[in-house]
Amino acid sequence: MSNEPEQPQHPRHELSEVLHQPVRFSIAAALSKTETMDFKDLRNTIQVSDSVLSKQLTLLDKAGFVEIKKSFVGKFPRTSVRLTPAGHEAWEHHMATLRLIAGQ
Repeated sequence: MSNEPEQPQHPRHELSEVLHQPVRFSIAAALSKTETMDFKDLRNTIQVSDSVLSKQLTLLDKAGFVEIKKSFVGKFPRTSVRLTPAGHEAWEHHMATLRLIAGQ
């Protein structure tokens, strides 16, 4: 047994595994700046394909970080996305942890 004091855990252990992935990080960043965003606008903002965005939104939805609403405008389907309160909290915590790691 060592008599050395136990080191505090490195802040990286506080990072969200869900938000750490670059596309999901980009989605959360874009959504954190707005109330809600249309699927197409979000896709264009983060520059990914429909299928990539759809897959990553599904993962964020399962984590409880986004809410996805599907509706129709006339005959056209419309999908809008927003961060949930849990998503906003996870985003803020993730960003605070990144700043802590970076020493800011």
